[in-house]
Amino acid sequence: MAKTKTTFFCQNCGAQFAKWQGQCTSCKEWNTIAEEVIQKAEKSSWKVETPTTKRVAKPQRIQEIDTTAEARLNTKNNELNRVLGGGLVPGSLTLLGGEPGIGKSTLMLQIALMLPYKTLYVSGEESAQQIKMRAERINPNAENCLILTETKTQNIFKQIEAVEPDIVIIDSIQTLHTDYVESGAGSISQIRETTTELIKFAKETATPVILIGHITKDGNIAGPKILEHMVDTVLQFEGDRNHVYRILRAHKNRFGSTNELGIYEMQGSGLREVSNPSEILISKNDEELSGTAIAATLEGMRPLMIEIQALVSTAVYGTPQRSATGYNAKRLNMILAVLEKRAGFRLGAKDVFLNITGGISVDDTAIDLAVVAAILSSNEDIAVAKDICFAAEVGLAGEIRPVTRVEQRILEAEKLGFSAIMVSKYCKIPNENYGITIVKVAKMNDVVEWLFG
Repeated sequence: MAKTKTTFFCQNCGAQFAKWQGQCTSCKEWNTIAEEVIQKAEKSSWKVETPTTKRVAKPQRIQEIDTTAEARLNTKNNELNRVLGGGLVPGSLTLLGGEPGIGKSTLMLQIALMLPYKTLYVSGEESAQQIKMRAERINPNAENCLILTETKTQNIFKQIEAVEPDIVIIDSIQTLHTDYVESGAGSISQIRETTTELIKFAKETATPVILIGHITKDGNIAGPKILEHMVDTVLQFEGDRNHVYRILRAHKNRFGSTNELGIYEMQGSGLREVSNPSEILISKNDEELSGTAIAATLEGMRPLMIEIQALVSTAVYGTPQRSATGYNAKRLNMILAVLEKRAGFRLGAKDVFLNITGGISVDDTAIDLAVVAAILSSNEDIAVAKDICFAAEVGLAGEIRPVTRVEQRILEAEKLGFSAIMVSKYCKIPNENYGITIVKVAKMNDVVEWLFG
């Protein structure tokens, strides 16, 4: 065995130092460096029988490299498949993070119970009885899911060799520990070492591994930042525990796009896939209410119709309030300034509150025009017709600017039964034979006149 030694790690970013110091020179945080006892092993705990002679990799011309797409494993979950880029890639390592109680373990157990492949679900946080009780609610007839409650990687790999699963799920990486590092489970050195062993296992056996990870109070994956660099895919499970809807995003994906979005609804029997997100993002009120407008936005390749709510009222205190939920507050201030300067609306002495329903956050500038419509509707106390939607950006000069992939937005609005969509006059629409009225506007005054004139 190698000699035991101590070294110092930053608990925030994972940088390693030979001695203690007050500030981490990597992430500039103070008092985050702690001493840890480490002991490296001569061999990894994952042992694979290899021949005595092994061919050394040689350089290849880029034209000679085989680019045949590798077959992916279908997870039987369309939302997860979309976010992953088509399914699980053999030999890949996927990291899933999220708030405590958001539903990470429920989602992974639900997928393990649905998969037609032999799946090993390793839990270091719950007993087998607890997992069984949850599985009874989700899918009591699963036959391919094996449960193992263990935290020591050496024992886990022994069971993997005996069972030979097609997919391995670890809940969670922060609970694992290996004998080759003398520090507590969840420490930087343990997370790094156990992840390295799992990567070696995944790559040498072409077995997909899914890791569940904890997050810090700042919302980042707990442990060293290198953990996110080591894995192939980083998924984030978002949402409020008090709401029933959950959003799955990819922050990193070596095998697909990071722009896709998966939406789930939490139910007593598990997480239900939401194939039509507009059903949850638009309220079902029959009455027309002032201060609401529908925007056509895009998340990755998926068009969404979202509802913007605004409330404009006379400021009670001296300084007016500006509050935005799910929307950039600085952009809201910019739009209010444009309305005051270019359209003549006196909003400087009024409180303005903005909310995107459904608990989602949107960065798409195409919802600017819907924000303007909702604010003006609340200010004038005149309702915008519920069958009208908006897709355009607002410039500082009060001009209505075009947005990308406007045709997709128009088709989605037509599919959902909207009668009109307001876009920029400068949009290039290749085919204008739609079953929906396309209203083209160039300036802020055109919008006001069309809505309230």
